Amino acid sequence: MRELELLHILKERFGYSSFRLEQHNIINSVLNGKDTLAIMPTGGGKSLCYQIPALYLDGVTLVISPLISLMQDQVMNLKESGVEAVFLNSSQSYRDSQKAKEKILKGKIKLVYVSPEGILSPGLADFFDQIKISLIAIDEAHCVSQWGHEFRKDYTRLGELKLKFPAVPIIALTATADTKTRVDITNQLRMTDPEIFISSFDRPNIKYIIQERSDELKQLDEFIKTHHLNDTGIVYCLSRDKVERVAKALKKMKYPAVPYHAGLSQEERSKNQDLFNSEDRIIVVATIAFGMGIDRPDVRFVAHLDLPKSIESYYQETGRAGRDGKPSTAWMIYGLQDVVKLSQMLETTDADEAYKKVARHKLDCMLALGETAACRRKYLLQYFGENGLESCGLCDTCMKPPVLWDATIDAQKILSTIYRTQQMFGAGHIIDVIRGCKNTKISERQHDTLSVYGIGKDKAKEHWNSVLRQLLNQGYIAIKSWEYRSLCLTKKSLELLTGGEKLQLRKQEFTIDKKDKKTASKSKEAKHGQDELFEALKALRNRLAKEKNLPSYIVFNDKSLNDMCLLLPRNPSEFLMVHGVGQNKLENYGDEFLRVIKDFQT
Repeated sequence: MRELELLHILKERFGYSSFRLEQHNIINSVLNGKDTLAIMPTGGGKSLCYQIPALYLDGVTLVISPLISLMQDQVMNLKESGVEAVFLNSSQSYRDSQKAKEKILKGKIKLVYVSPEGILSPGLADFFDQIKISLIAIDEAHCVSQWGHEFRKDYTRLGELKLKFPAVPIIALTATADTKTRVDITNQLRMTDPEIFISSFDRPNIKYIIQERSDELKQLDEFIKTHHLNDTGIVYCLSRDKVERVAKALKKMKYPAVPYHAGLSQEERSKNQDLFNSEDRIIVVATIAFGMGIDRPDVRFVAHLDLPKSIESYYQETGRAGRDGKPSTAWMIYGLQDVVKLSQMLETTDADEAYKKVARHKLDCMLALGETAACRRKYLLQYFGENGLESCGLCDTCMKPPVLWDATIDAQKILSTIYRTQQMFGAGHIIDVIRGCKNTKISERQHDTLSVYGIGKDKAKEHWNSVLRQLLNQGYIAIKSWEYRSLCLTKKSLELLTGGEKLQLRKQEFTIDKKDKKTASKSKEAKHGQDELFEALKALRNRLAKEKNLPSYIVFNDKSLNDMCLLLPRNPSEFLMVHGVGQNKLENYGDEFLRVIKDFQT
């Protein structure tokens, strides 16, 4: 009986005919009253794992969500599916907050979205004592863990909810958590004998490309033109200043780019987020805060212009591409300065040594992903404890295996130069000495008289940057002073310096592989050769979305429109067979979409 009712809810409310991945098992675990941890990839349907139990159970489900934009998006989406939901957060006026609470008290609401700060505030805690809580869902649960890549203080207090509601099951959900983080999440939340479900971390539709930085704006332009011209994408930068600079540069290149970061006014952030939700072709240049609240399925690329702090961060951010399952790209460039900058940021924080130790390991793993000559997808899967094929055929190292070269002599030149300059200078000065550059800093210290001065003048600065970065990553050199970023030798250096060890490094590659003419032609045909019906349905969807002030994908996503073109439904019963069409969407939109389909056939 339960199974039939769950399938009925899934189809009637959300328009899906079957469960995906571990959804069914996770939902049954929750309904059996078990504390549950669900690890599912971005776009894998995590929200249904608590939304369906919320509709099945008596009472109210509390959803702890980190961002106001995420709450608003979820509530908007649920209302379109005919599900009564509200959020309680600081963006509301007192009047709107009271209206929402009245609805909750009258039993009209099934899901209430709140922030971690809000759920623990005395006012809301007392309010929730007045209602029956059936389930507590904690989204983006990696934030709970002290090892998590988005450390947020109020999340670490959420274990108090188990003391306040001991009989209420908790479901924690995230896309990324390694073994240590999973254990920490369950401990922090005081879960009782939790069920843990881990879906595959593989995103087979995503192509991974990682390159060394030379001229980042030129490389970004070349990447977009070659692979994703006229596509929607996200470009991530580490700082607000860089976001502004890159967004302006892309605009000059005639790309429809907008910035997004916490330093913008609320009005401008809202405007740019609305553009991202509504425009068919838009590029958002943002800090990493952008994206956690985004449910847009047709983001075709995610580009990183700075190295993320961890594999978890990288996986979470790249997972915002291709949520609709269509081919997408995760592209990243990085350089030596990223390694030094992130290391310096870590060492100068107030975090304790235990946290720094784990963070250093995570950064090392992220660097190793960039440096590996093996399949990048296999490396990512292994990091999360999952086995993958030796070659995925869809990352840069598989499509064009890197060339390894004997770097022993060049490595010795760098190590010797660090030693001869008293291990007191950073990478830029070391490379200037090797290349025989003439500047005040070199002449004042008489480094132009050293035997190592100019021993590498026959090779470009980018070459020496690459060698130095790989030596740093492999532990042959270390950063001695975080304040001055000076480099020093390590115990590992000795064997290499004395000739007792040979070293092979990855050869530098800056260029973007061009698509061959046949592939480019097919891509262009697939992108621009869509039939008239799809375009007519798309125009109708966009008009309805603007009338209701909704993102177009909340009305129907492209997968639903493609399904309409394939099935050509003739009546309401057949329209319900379309992917993503439930009873509420049939009632709201069915007549108009069926009319367009009928006109197309006559």
